Amino acid sequence: MEGVINEGDLPINQHVEGCITPPCLLPQLQDVVINVVFRATRTSRSMRTLATASVNFGITIDIEYDLGPNAVTCNFLTNTYCPVLKDEVIQYTLKMYIEPLFIVGTAATVEFRVVGETNEPLWCLRIPIRIVPAVNPVHEIEQNTTRLTP
Repeated sequence: MEGVINEGDLPINQHVEGCITPPCLLPQLQDVVINVVFRATRTSRSMRTLATASVNFGITIDIEYDLGPNAVTCNFLTNTYCPVLKDEVIQYTLKMYIEPLFIVGTAATVEFRVVGETNEPLWCLRIPIRIVPAVNPVHEIEQNTTRLTP
């Protein structure tokens, strides 16, 4: 098993939507949605979600991935709001968009972690993944060619 990139406790529970057994198959051009339940190890006014993909190209390379607006953890809490209190049990929906630059067939382990305002880890989890083709790459627009006649 690969080593841990960052510190942090495991969450109480996590579920990757559409994934029963690893590696999770993640389609390009879609959000992967991970529902997480965790216990706050300390009171935190704000939290950030960070992601690192470990990809093996003969050697293992760790690639930081910017989650953009999805990195603002407090915006995606489903049963509470920030600030969170020490020992509070929190439900969180984590989303990460699978960009087209993620090549189909790529296998990696993605580490997601949430840190508080002073970058102290609240939790961390690692998920083996494989990128698969987009489910609905482009929706064709059908035009109605029915004509009204006088």
